[in-house]
Amino acid sequence: MSTTLTLDLRGRRVLVLGGGVRAARRVSELIEDGADAVVHAEVLGTDLREAHAEGRLGWSRTPPTPTDVASSWLVCLCTDEHAGTGVGDGSGRGGGADEDDEHRVARWARESRVWCEGLDAFPLDETTTRSPCGDPTVNEESTTAGESVAVADPAQVAAPTTPRGRVVLVGGGPGADDLITVRGLRELARADVVVVDRLAPTGLLHGLGDGVEIVDVGKTPYHHPVPQHEIDGLLVDRARRGQYVVRLKGGDPFVLGRGGEEWAACREAGVPVDVVPGVSSAFAAPLAGLVPVTYRGVATGVLTISGHDDLSPDLLTRWPHTIVILMGMGRLAEIAASLVQAGKGAQTPVAVIHRAYSPDQRVVRGNLADIAARIVAAGVGNPAVIVVGKVVEALPYDA
Repeated sequence: MSTTLTLDLRGRRVLVLGGGVRAARRVSELIEDGADAVVHAEVLGTDLREAHAEGRLGWSRTPPTPTDVASSWLVCLCTDEHAGTGVGDGSGRGGGADEDDEHRVARWARESRVWCEGLDAFPLDETTTRSPCGDPTVNEESTTAGESVAVADPAQVAAPTTPRGRVVLVGGGPGADDLITVRGLRELARADVVVVDRLAPTGLLHGLGDGVEIVDVGKTPYHHPVPQHEIDGLLVDRARRGQYVVRLKGGDPFVLGRGGEEWAACREAGVPVDVVPGVSSAFAAPLAGLVPVTYRGVATGVLTISGHDDLSPDLLTRWPHTIVILMGMGRLAEIAASLVQAGKGAQTPVAVIHRAYSPDQRVVRGNLADIAARIVAAGVGNPAVIVVGKVVEALPYDA
C-alpha cells in the first residue's frame, strides 16, 4: 500500500537532467507550478531554448555536481530514452547525459535526502518505489519510521490537487506524413492521448509509444459517427484527468476544420489549450496538381469555401480570381451547373486533385461544362480539392 504525495513547488529549486523532449515537457509543468527550474544539458531542444531566452528557466551546460543536487528541492531525471544525435531535438538524449549520469545523480539525491523522480529502473532503496509516470511514491510504513528518501518536512508537502492537463490542436497538413510542421511533430511526441481525424497523417501514429492512447473520431462526408460536441467533451475530459491531449487534424485546424469550436470549448471549460498551424490542403493540394492558386497577371486572390454549405453563385461569379472548394465533391455537378447558370463561363478551367501527396494521387482537369462527367469517367471521389479559375492553365502539364 502506498500513498502518492503532491509537492508544493512554488519558488523551489528543481534540477532537471536532460534537454530533449521529455525534459521540455516536464519543465513546462514545473514552470506552470511556479518552480525555479534549472536544466543541466549540453544542448537544449527548441522549446527549452525559447524558455531560457525568455528567462523562464536556468541552464547549465555542465553536468550537475553533488552540491547542485544537495541545493535542490527536487531532481527530475528526464533524459530521452534512446541515445541519438545529442542535438536536443528529441532524437537523442538532448544534452549528452547517459545512464551513468542518471545513476550518479540519483545516488547523490539519495545521500542528500532530496526528492528524485524519473528513475524507474533504479529504485533508491527497498522502501521507496516509483509510479509508472515517475512521480515519487513513498511507502506509508517507511514514512512513519523515518526511512524514506524524501525531505522529512510536512510543511513542504501540499494537499493533493487536481492534475492539470493540456490540449494542443495540431494541424497535420494535407495528409503526407512528412508535411506536418516540426512543432506539430514535437507536440505529437509528447502526447498521452491523440484524438485523430480521418484525413490527418495517421502514419505518424505508428511511431508513438505503446502507452499512447489513439482515439479515432474521423468523419466522412455527411456521416459523423462522433458528433462535434462529443469530441469537445472528450478533449476537455482527458485534459482534466491531467493528460497531454493532442488533437491531430488534417490541414490547418482553423481552415474549415472546426478547430475554433474546439479551442472555445476548452477555454470555456478552463482547460489550457494551444494551436499549432498546419499546411492547409486549400493551398497544398492545388500545388500537388501543379496549380498555383495565384499567378501574376492571371489571379491575385483566392476565395476558399466549403462545398457542404449553401453557396452564392452570384457572388462566386463576380469573383474574378481563384476559387478553391473543400469538401465539395458530393455536389460538384450541382456547383458547376449553378456557376454557369449564374453567368460564369462554361469554359472556365477546373482542376480536381484527389488524395494529394499520396501514392493514390489523381488530377482531373476540365471546365465547368464537363468536369462532372470527367470525374465520373475517372472514378475519382473524396477526398479531393476543387480549383476553379484560369490558374488551372497557368502552367504547362501533361494531359
